[in-house]
Amino acid sequence: MNLPRARVRRPGRLAAEASALLIAVVVAFPLYWMVLSAFKPAGEIESGEPRPWTLAPSLDSFRRVFGQQEFGRYFLNSLVVAGSVVIASALIAFLAATAVTRFHFRLRTTLLIMFLVAQMVPVEALTIPLFFLMRDAGQLNTLGSLILPHIAFSLPFAIWMLRGFVKAVPEALEEAAYIDGATRARFLWQILFPLVLPGLVATSVFSFISAWNDFLFAKSFIISDTSQSTLPMALLVFYKPDDPDWGGVMAASTVMTVPVLVFFVLVQRRLVSGLGGAVKD
Repeated sequence: MNLPRARVRRPGRLAAEASALLIAVVVAFPLYWMVLSAFKPAGEIESGEPRPWTLAPSLDSFRRVFGQQEFGRYFLNSLVVAGSVVIASALIAFLAATAVTRFHFRLRTTLLIMFLVAQMVPVEALTIPLFFLMRDAGQLNTLGSLILPHIAFSLPFAIWMLRGFVKAVPEALEEAAYIDGATRARFLWQILFPLVLPGLVATSVFSFISAWNDFLFAKSFIISDTSQSTLPMALLVFYKPDDPDWGGVMAASTVMTVPVLVFFVLVQRRLVSGLGGAVKD
């Protein structure tokens, strides 16, 4: 009985799989071209007849990248900024999502709407006001001028997403914990936190990517002290309007992509369950 049905559904499933494969190829092709260009010799990169392969792979572009004196410092600065944003935004978002979900207070709905409104404001529109704010606070040319704005911009999305996870935890579980003698802090960190951890991972991925790939804030707030620059700014070292080093740009971009891929691999399982929970909410 199941065999005819499987045969009827097979063309549709094949079409869906072919479409998914085609989309995956289109999405992955720029990444493939970036890695390929990083390994191409300079003559092939500047050739008027680009080819999607190379028969003479070279590491010269990577040698120029790692030969840059400040590249290691830029890499470490990016790790500090992205790591600080992920940890701080996850902690604040978890506590805020718990508060707006479990506690009833005046203007709670207004506060949630304000989170949505803050998410809708374009980052570019706030860059100039943020520049004057950082200047008055004495934070220009510091990593703090990159960390604080990214925490602020990642919080609305993280709070809204985690709110669904906290809401999905039955209040009866909280009451049972209190009856068994658990304090509010113990319930928060030993019971609720593990249950919403997949959501925290999902929001942390978006926070990490946003902070790691940031160029706008790094270019606007790090104006003179290059020792505080991050990896996206390092790409400018290889880009000169008259004579751009495309091999160096592609090699630096490849190196810059590796930590993001590693982060995705490490949190892949919890990311899928976290996004699944968000969809169900």
